[in-house]
Amino acid sequence: MCGRFEIHSTLDIIARIFQIDDLAFNLKPSYNIAPSQQVAVVVNDGRNRLVPCRWGFVPHWSRDLKTGYRMINARAETVAGNRAFRAAFGNSRCLVVADGFYEWNRKDAAKKPFYIRLKSGSPMGFAGLYNTWTSPEGEKVCTCAIITTDADELLAPLHPRMPVITPEEKFALWLDPSVHGKDALLPLLKPFPSGLIEFYAVTPKVNSYKYNAPENIMPVARGARDSPLR
Repeated sequence: MCGRFEIHSTLDIIARIFQIDDLAFNLKPSYNIAPSQQVAVVVNDGRNRLVPCRWGFVPHWSRDLKTGYRMINARAETVAGNRAFRAAFGNSRCLVVADGFYEWNRKDAAKKPFYIRLKSGSPMGFAGLYNTWTSPEGEKVCTCAIITTDADELLAPLHPRMPVITPEEKFALWLDPSVHGKDALLPLLKPFPSGLIEFYAVTPKVNSYKYNAPENIMPVARGARDSPLR
């Protein structure tokens, strides 16, 4: 799964990599993004726009925003047929912008957090789905989910799932509002090449979503004999 991530790249870098035509809000760095918080997503409705969206997908038929707490992720294997996600999969895809994400090694009592990023240091786009949910009172809220897939060989010892990291050359296809078919879209939902990813241990302070500081993505010192997953 993907339950926590961060973003710190400047708007200029994000606009260049994601070819943004419209920056709809002033994005600020956030080093510990948790479900229900605001995230930055790229959508295409004829042009690429960077917009704020609440993390936690709420289907149009739900009457409660809290539904989103159970729908922060969508599984690549079932997303095309899932009742909650299938309409968005065909018509409302997005890229959730991140610089990296966190996972925890749970092999012992003390959970050890790790930070995963691209070796290039570039921001990444998680394959996502979004929906503009309307509350019973008429309030409109953008909500979204991150699609996950099987972990690659590098991350599998850490966690069996990982977010779908969309290759930059596939951004346009994933966002294209004229593309609806599973044959074109499902092949994109696969693990990212492990040779392009790296991870390292970070401070346990990140365990609390309330701790939001640049320290969260700094590597912690480890002994020379320590395995990354020990």
